[in-house]
Amino acid sequence: MNEATIWVKNPLAIYAKNSNGGVVIKGQDIIELVGVGKAPLSQIDEVYDASDSVVLPGLINTHHHFYQTLTRAYPEALNKELFPWLKSLYKVWAHIQPEMLAVSTELALSELLLSGCTTASDHHYLFPSQLENAIDIQVEQAQKLGVRVVLTRGSMSLGEKDGGLPPQSVVQTKEQILSDSERLIKSYHDPDEGAMIQIALAPCSPFSVTTELMRDTAELAEQYDVRLHTHLAETIDEENFCLEKFGLRTVDYLESVGWLSERTWLAHGIHFNQEEIQKLGKSGVGVCHCPSSNMMLGSGICRSLELEEAGCTVGLGVDGSASNDGSNLIAELRQGMYLQRLRYGASKITHEHAYDWASTGSAKLLGRNDIGEIATGKQADLALFKLDELRFSGSHDPLAALLLCGAQRADRVMVAGQWRVVDGKIVDKDEAELIYRHRDRKSTRLNSSHKPISYAVFCLKKKKHTFTPISTTID
Repeated sequence: MNEATIWVKNPLAIYAKNSNGGVVIKGQDIIELVGVGKAPLSQIDEVYDASDSVVLPGLINTHHHFYQTLTRAYPEALNKELFPWLKSLYKVWAHIQPEMLAVSTELALSELLLSGCTTASDHHYLFPSQLENAIDIQVEQAQKLGVRVVLTRGSMSLGEKDGGLPPQSVVQTKEQILSDSERLIKSYHDPDEGAMIQIALAPCSPFSVTTELMRDTAELAEQYDVRLHTHLAETIDEENFCLEKFGLRTVDYLESVGWLSERTWLAHGIHFNQEEIQKLGKSGVGVCHCPSSNMMLGSGICRSLELEEAGCTVGLGVDGSASNDGSNLIAELRQGMYLQRLRYGASKITHEHAYDWASTGSAKLLGRNDIGEIATGKQADLALFKLDELRFSGSHDPLAALLLCGAQRADRVMVAGQWRVVDGKIVDKDEAELIYRHRDRKSTRLNSSHKPISYAVFCLKKKKHTFTPISTTID
């Protein structure tokens, strides 16, 4: 690890107080904030001139499904609401192989990193027989990229034959799920500050798991002091399912299984009434707002301000790449800001409010107080953006311009004191080669009607003039 003391000097703008002169990093920690026109008190080894960069705390994504990068804009799932959309895709996802999960995770994390995201939580709940070690695969990919992750051990135990939504081929028994959950916590979960890998427990949804599994998972999370996560109140169909299956609305169901606690954060959280919002706030439950996904599926708009006023923390997530259909967190900030303005008005949802969702808000959802903020003693996670594209010409306030003018790609990204993106490219990563591998797995395994092209042809299409042909045969 690089232990040099680095001064990110004189940024064009920075989302932090009293730090217009920049930020000083040693190892993986922020050790000093520098005031405007001042020099650091620390002895400096390296200087990065940030005078043309807008500096943000590393953005934090609190809900995703990495594997879904393989099924973006999937024909059979187009123009459908959540339940029929899921039914169209379950039969496809059931055939995902280990190497497909590996490359889809690599691609999703690469997309996120390039959008200024330094910490990502993934909700993986598919464990067909060939994919029982899915979380182990994701851990390996995250370590290669150097991105912080909170990997949630999702689960589905309520199949079609028992009144659930998913097919039997993708559900597991309660015993299998709890045993593997415990194994993963013991193998990978790091509870300390600066952790790069953490594990949370995440039964998929009320319509795909049993009541017993929800209760037992809450007890296991309490035993090992890890977070709890699930989808809740995303659609009216889900509300009706809970009423018919359990005789309870979603929040009452959550309370009945022991999930109303500060340990829990929920994905979507759209269809709550005022009484339920007050109950969630009193219990300290957090909500991840997923604006693009909610718009794509027509699910509704999260009541973010009422949730915050009641005491809930609100964070941000891009959600799965089959309902977004991307993994761009800086773009999601803009989408979230605009969607919430549609509900509350422009004056009540500022660009600072949106930044807080993806920084301090998201960090709190994950139970982290060491990330999400540029401050002394916090982890050195930074996202730097330049305003040198046509879209930014004529802009005045740099921090507002990033969102209002539609930033898409970070120029530099630092995770734990290490530069992971430099000049808009991931360090030691060939994007064209990654796209080829990802498309190849998607084409040959999920949709045989799309013929994969050779890497040589792919490089030529990308106007790369040097290449080494490789075989398209998959063993």
